[in-house]
Amino acid sequence: MDGKFGYIKKNLGDIQEKIDRAVLCRDPAYGGAGKKVRLMAVTKTVEPEKINCAIAAGVDLIGENRAGELLEKHDKIAGGAEIHFIGNLQTNKVKYIIDKVSLIQSVNSIRLAEEIDKRASQHGLKMDILAEVNIGGEESKTGISPGEALDFVSKLKEFGNLRVKGLMTMAPPPEKSKKAQTLKLFSEMREIFVDISSKKMDNIDMEILSMGMSEDFEEAISRGANVVRIGRAIFGEKF
Repeated sequence: MDGKFGYIKKNLGDIQEKIDRAVLCRDPAYGGAGKKVRLMAVTKTVEPEKINCAIAAGVDLIGENRAGELLEKHDKIAGGAEIHFIGNLQTNKVKYIIDKVSLIQSVNSIRLAEEIDKRASQHGLKMDILAEVNIGGEESKTGISPGEALDFVSKLKEFGNLRVKGLMTMAPPPEKSKKAQTLKLFSEMREIFVDISSKKMDNIDMEILSMGMSEDFEEAISRGANVVRIGRAIFGEKF
């Protein structure tokens, strides 16, 4: 497997070097140097053999975007890696994935939160979640608006089978957003994260700021991300 998919191991090594360098250079205003950043391998359309190669190379967190694809691949994925759901989740699909993932990063409505809470209760689970924020205000993306974030999270704390662990966002792609604008959006996201953290609300444990992908993870780390979601840079352009 190493020979066939050796590029995956090499890519992971290169990415980890960039992560370590970005963490080392991070301004104290955004968490300071030395704060751990976790690498998520995004595995949408990636076959289990490649995913297992990444896990064998040290990946301990993977992210799936589609409920149906997650169900198809779940039993073929090697143990040793935590699975998060990161895509737009329809309420009628929650029941299928509720016991297959350890965290849902893309909670963007009270209706979805209600369904996750209901299904978690049926399985005797406490489901960890992130609130998804549409930091760039893009019509093509899901997520609550930045101005709604505090109120939204304060409502999520009322659900007994959910545990809010932080926030997730996705910046506009580079062709639509210059680096300075990307940094500005990530800075705004960090401010929202810190503001909600300062409220010390029950059932809200702001541990995770998930932002940054293949094209902008270094910028995200520089502005306080502690989980970066990377697919293309690991598995290749077409995965």
